[in-house]
Amino acid sequence: MWLVIHVLVASLATAMFAIAASVSVVQLLQAQREAATATSSNGPMARALRTVPSSPQLEALAYRCTTYGFVLWTFSLIAGAIWAQSAWTRYWGFDVKETWTFIIWVLYAGYIHARSTRGWRGTRSSWLSVVGFTAVLFNFTVVNIFFKGLHAYSGIS
Repeated sequence: MWLVIHVLVASLATAMFAIAASVSVVQLLQAQREAATATSSNGPMARALRTVPSSPQLEALAYRCTTYGFVLWTFSLIAGAIWAQSAWTRYWGFDVKETWTFIIWVLYAGYIHARSTRGWRGTRSSWLSVVGFTAVLFNFTVVNIFFKGLHAYSGIS
């Protein structure tokens, strides 16, 4: 049962991080459009960006999605540890996937901390969101395919 909970919650957390990163990319584009002069913002991208919320609103939405994702990711780590104890008689084994999952947790904790206590807003905050999701993608692709471990699929031919 804990395995199902762990995987389901990790998937939900990943979805929230994906939404946050996507909104962050749009925020970066919107911030660039807002900073440009009126004469240089007539292309199709600029016209499309005029239909979405402002840069600060997008950044706030990305932050909200990230905080929800972070709570889910934290719960997934805990559920995974509980399941690992029953399956492998240990809560943590420094498997490559476990280690990268913790690295992702630290990256997003840093993002939340930097934004909420250090005032990292706007483009700096958005870049942290994109970096965090890049680590998630690395974990789900490169780690799963090329590294050996209990969570990896590198032995599949």
